[in-house]
Amino acid sequence: MKKLHIIILVFIAASIAVLISFMGNLSTYETIASARQKAGKIVTITAKMDNSQPIDYDPVKNPNYCSFHITDTLGNKARAIYYGEKPYDMEKAERITFKGKMNGDVFEIAPHGIMLKCPSKYKDDPNVAKKNLTQN
Repeated sequence: MKKLHIIILVFIAASIAVLISFMGNLSTYETIASARQKAGKIVTITAKMDNSQPIDYDPVKNPNYCSFHITDTLGNKARAIYYGEKPYDMEKAERITFKGKMNGDVFEIAPHGIMLKCPSKYKDDPNVAKKNLTQN
């Protein structure tokens, strides 16, 4: 074999190894029911806070423990535990993306596994809407 062929084969093998290493970090969006079936596996869930249930967070007692209830788009509910500081205005967010794993009936959120979507950012300004209507 020529040196060029050997170099190309080594490059292809290295590329395949890099792609396989990235495959371990891929996750899909799941529902709470499908996350229960994949217990112990890291999944991503889009849900909202169940404001009818209390949030258990006492920063004086333990600032790195926050427990609350979530509801996904299909209406499935679960208790969630986040071992970190409770994000500011988490109760006001319309949808929250959680990354973590199911442990029994509890969804344990990974460190830095909460991504809030700001509700005010996606709401229309009524004054701008009126102005657009009068112009059209």
